[in-house]
Amino acid sequence: MSDHRAKVLIVDDLPENLLALEALIRQDDRVVFQASNGDDALALLLQHEFALAILDVQMPGMNGFELAELMRGTEKTRGIPIVFVTAAGKELNYAFKGYETGAVDFLYKPLDVDAVRGKVNVFVELYRQRQEVRRQVQALEKSRQEQEALLKELRAAQGELQNAVRMRDDFMSMVAHELRTPLNTLFLEAQLRKMQLDRGNTAIFDAAYLQKMVARDQRQIQSMVRLIDDMLDVSRIRSNRLSIRPSEVDLPALLQRVVGNLANQAASAGSSITLEAGPAITGTWDEFRIEQVVINLLTNALRYGKGKPVTVSAAPAEGGVRIEVSDQGMGISEEDQRRIFEQFERAAGNDGTGGLGLGLFITQQLVEAHGGRIGVQSEPGLGSTFTVTLPMSPPGEAGA
Repeated sequence: MSDHRAKVLIVDDLPENLLALEALIRQDDRVVFQASNGDDALALLLQHEFALAILDVQMPGMNGFELAELMRGTEKTRGIPIVFVTAAGKELNYAFKGYETGAVDFLYKPLDVDAVRGKVNVFVELYRQRQEVRRQVQALEKSRQEQEALLKELRAAQGELQNAVRMRDDFMSMVAHELRTPLNTLFLEAQLRKMQLDRGNTAIFDAAYLQKMVARDQRQIQSMVRLIDDMLDVSRIRSNRLSIRPSEVDLPALLQRVVGNLANQAASAGSSITLEAGPAITGTWDEFRIEQVVINLLTNALRYGKGKPVTVSAAPAEGGVRIEVSDQGMGISEEDQRRIFEQFERAAGNDGTGGLGLGLFITQQLVEAHGGRIGVQSEPGLGSTFTVTLPMSPPGEAGA
């Protein structure tokens, strides 16, 4: 193909010399360009990459030596081999000046046909070899870059794998720890009851005792069920099977119900929950999932609120509704705010409060499944406010 043929430039002010020289060196593996003066030659030199330039020494205007000096002073043309051709006698010592201006050879007219062809063939072959070396260097460089990119990807994959293994181990450790607490409580309660029964102390199992016993058991069982539900939700999210089932929801009524259900948990934490809900706000949401969102946020607020009051509010917002849950607890640093919505992440210094670090991750997924957003405003020591903004109905009222 012509794109791969070597290019040779011949410069002479006499058309018959150009035709004769082109006929002499023309072959299928090369393209010959002609120029009748130095200016035209420079224009071609700047447009093309030549394997060889054959310059006539004696030309009007810009002679061959001057053209060669210009070529040697230009980065693009500096490396092009130059062969001078002249009809002047050897006594003028043109060859010395030619080599001084950077020529690689010097030919005298009348030209030796075999010598000219041989020299041009040599320079064209050298050009092809340089091109091949350049191509191989470029291929090697490309291969090196691809290997570096692959190595970078492998390192990143290795880092992700190590992180996944660490997260798995941490997760299993947290699950074991979180499940052990309610299981230990249930086990000890069962042992205590068995001991009383073995001793025949059935009288203590009156209505008040049984009511307290059932309430304690229910709390421990609910704690384990909540952990298992969180793990199932994460599995659904990962496999793209998290769905929502929209229906008409009275939001203030939902919040009132959640606050009532968490009253005992708030009291156990030495705190209280205040509900601030305006007029009736009715939207189309998955009631169970929105309740899950509010429970997660309120549970976090109680867990990290240092026993201080917690507030939950709902108010109309532009095109939807805004739910806010505020506490007056330890707060969250700016660095932690960027990661608390990721899986198994908890704010620094909160390790002693329990939990799998899944609540906010699941909450964010549920909010986004409704087409909403969740954010947090917090400063260490000044508490936190989580804000959920929901449209009045999910996009297309379809599952996520």
